[in-house]
Amino acid sequence: MKYVFYLIALFPVLIGAQNNPNEFTFEEYLGYVKKFHPLVKQANLKITEAQAELMKARGAFDPKLEANYNEKQYGDANYYSIFDGSFKIPTWYGIEIKAAFDNNEGIYINPENTLPNQGLTSVGIAVPIGQGLWINERMAGIRKAKLFQKLNEAERNLMLTEVLFQASNRYIHWKRSYDEVALYKEFLENAQIRYDGVIKSIEFGDKPAIDSIEAGITVRTRALNLENSELKLLKAKLELSNFLWTEDNIPLELEDRLFPEQKLKATFLTTLNLLDLENISLENHPKINAMLTKIDMLKIEQKLKANSLLPKVDLSYNYLSEPSAFENYRFQDYKVGVNFYFPLFLRKERAELKLAKLKIQDSELGLDFETQSLNNKINAQQQEINSFTKQMAINNQLVSNFTQMLEAEDRLFEMGESSLFIINTRENSLVSAKLSEIALENSYLASSLELFRVLANPE
Repeated sequence: MKYVFYLIALFPVLIGAQNNPNEFTFEEYLGYVKKFHPLVKQANLKITEAQAELMKARGAFDPKLEANYNEKQYGDANYYSIFDGSFKIPTWYGIEIKAAFDNNEGIYINPENTLPNQGLTSVGIAVPIGQGLWINERMAGIRKAKLFQKLNEAERNLMLTEVLFQASNRYIHWKRSYDEVALYKEFLENAQIRYDGVIKSIEFGDKPAIDSIEAGITVRTRALNLENSELKLLKAKLELSNFLWTEDNIPLELEDRLFPEQKLKATFLTTLNLLDLENISLENHPKINAMLTKIDMLKIEQKLKANSLLPKVDLSYNYLSEPSAFENYRFQDYKVGVNFYFPLFLRKERAELKLAKLKIQDSELGLDFETQSLNNKINAQQQEINSFTKQMAINNQLVSNFTQMLEAEDRLFEMGESSLFIINTRENSLVSAKLSEIALENSYLASSLELFRVLANPE
């Protein structure tokens, strides 16, 4: 169910800042979209997702408590009872610290598991001196998770930009439809006044009856144009309403008495944060940042693959003691271990490293292309905006000229020195010029909006 969008009831503070309480400004509209639209909330989830990924990666360094217990009883004999418990602390450089307690007993226990009656405690350390010392899966996971935060922030900005672009596009479409309706209403009123005047002139015998047909055609034409433009306005308002929501995710419907910002062209660039169109930089562009971050993540993967070319050598040392004598250190009570692993040809490892380098090269080429493409798009939009600015200036002069011609023709018509046909011709030219004025303003706003989309700076 949709709720009617009562701006006065919902946002009384904002209305006090407006000259007309029924004018729904572009800045206010974007404020509601940024705060309440579901797709904006969805984009903001990217930040939360990245934080969860970092927490997940840090989990690889969480201390671990482990315990195993096995017992076998058969008949009246205790075959074995084996318990081993440990506490492990992973550290950054692949080093692992471990404390353990073992207690085994039974008549059929494996001799290597035979321990003192009180059990045996141990404290030790395991150190990789080949693979895994300078970089390993846990370290790579943390680094990539931190980069993932930057990546998701960039992707969030891209998603937010797209939502604001679509929302803004609906607003300028609503503005154009509203202006066209206002234009046709004005000229329908003029045509109706002229028609009534012609009817009176015909009744007084000052005008031929045929003039009423021509005046009536103009009225009906204007009425038809108005009806068509009102239908477009209705659709534009419904499309705009798709971007209006409450904090509780309830969709709103724009109230009929609200109208768009009348001086939108003067505030549009400021609202979109497009203040300096001539000095635009891609330094903090989210698409470029996202690609750079992906390259950094690939470089971490490359280091991990390069590390796999080293032999895998793990050293471990554990000090052993009975629980009651743990404080009396005896150098001769220990357990050490060495694990060695090294493929002779390293074909798999060398291939994975080569593939990692190729991925980086591919991403860097894509980055170069994207940078150039964005620069070209920015230049094209700047030229288009400048062109529409010039076209609007020329068309404004045309509107002024056609207005002067129509006013002069009206005076001649009142003095009986002109005809209704010439009046309608002058007025049609003025209507066309004013429609071009509305269309050019819309094109200017759309071009500026496209530049906003290319720059992707939604803040």
